[in-house]
Amino acid sequence: MENFKKIVLAYSGGLDTSIMITWLKENYKGCEVIAVTGNVGQGESELEGLEEKAKKTGASKLYVLDLKEEIVKDYIVPTIKAGAKYENVYLLGTPFSRPLIAEKLVEITKKENADAICHGCTGKGNDQVRFELGIRNFAPDMPVIVPWRSWEIKSREDEIEYAEKHNVPLKINRETNYSKDKNIWHLSHEGLDLENPANEPKYDKILEMGVTPQNAPDKETILTLSFEKGVPVSIDGEKMSVLDIILKLNEIGGKNGIGILDMVENRLVGMKSRGVYETPGGTIIYKAHEWLETLCLDKDTMHYKEQVASKFGELLYEAKWFTPLREALSAFIDKTQETVTGTVKLKLYKGNIINAGMTSEYSLYSEKTASFGEDDDFNQEDAKGFINLYGLPTKVKAKMKGE
Repeated sequence: MENFKKIVLAYSGGLDTSIMITWLKENYKGCEVIAVTGNVGQGESELEGLEEKAKKTGASKLYVLDLKEEIVKDYIVPTIKAGAKYENVYLLGTPFSRPLIAEKLVEITKKENADAICHGCTGKGNDQVRFELGIRNFAPDMPVIVPWRSWEIKSREDEIEYAEKHNVPLKINRETNYSKDKNIWHLSHEGLDLENPANEPKYDKILEMGVTPQNAPDKETILTLSFEKGVPVSIDGEKMSVLDIILKLNEIGGKNGIGILDMVENRLVGMKSRGVYETPGGTIIYKAHEWLETLCLDKDTMHYKEQVASKFGELLYEAKWFTPLREALSAFIDKTQETVTGTVKLKLYKGNIINAGMTSEYSLYSEKTASFGEDDDFNQEDAKGFINLYGLPTKVKAKMKGE
């Protein structure tokens, strides 16, 4: 072990980092451990008692940083505007927080004149890459300690045994030991019975942000969501911050069984992983934004933006937020959102989001042109010449083949 005297630990109070303070003190003799927790909207119950717990297990102090506004402004909003998803379904809840927390870890490390940063990610996960690339962006030569790559602990069961042996308090047990990540946007569940894709998730035991569609009300919920330049700004005409909109829609969507995703994804490190995600508010925002774009974007921009959205989601998922390409894509996306302003009416019913109408001052939809009725702007005789020219390559090829 290197002779680090002061170590900053990314501290969530979960199983991994709960035992790491003790482990660091054991293995880096005489070192001071400073714990840092990012409040990204995981809830008061997750933060309750953290300082007492951190100090009891050996930390000299705990920083709890309120990052809710920053994660929304700097990460969630740009991704909403992009319409970005990973593998066409995952709304990127976990990747949102990692580069932001990495930035704050570096800030605290410099403030405290610490020697190294430690995180609790395993060698099988995506988050190790996200944290470490984020750290390198702000402190390229900062040493990073990763216990999972060197200690003798091999499983979560081993971690629980270590915690029990060293009197480290835990809020979990072997039966409920799902790996979870929660923030303002989502809650993820992995591990235990979910590791076998053949097993149906035990939703009655794992859901925390809402209910299944079967248990949702038998009556629809109707709301309107308004956007300005691709950013949600109000619910039912009431102006709200994006943070408050997400919180409100989490509540409404959760009650209506919205935003439950069970997927097998391709991890950055190469393996497939099965997880269950709860993203009620984000799912509503994405769907409304997607529909509004159909009204406000021209065909070429809309179709090309679909490709950009896929790449944008891939970059965020794969720890490439701090890259020239992501910044360039964000500039393109911001340009496309200049006219994505309007209101979408939605009906929520048992897990479904139904479009109930939308309006925009920038709408490109012309009822007169699209109508089956008489239209002075569109001469149907023009279609013959268009088809003759548009179909000329097909005609030439068919003649060449003798068909």
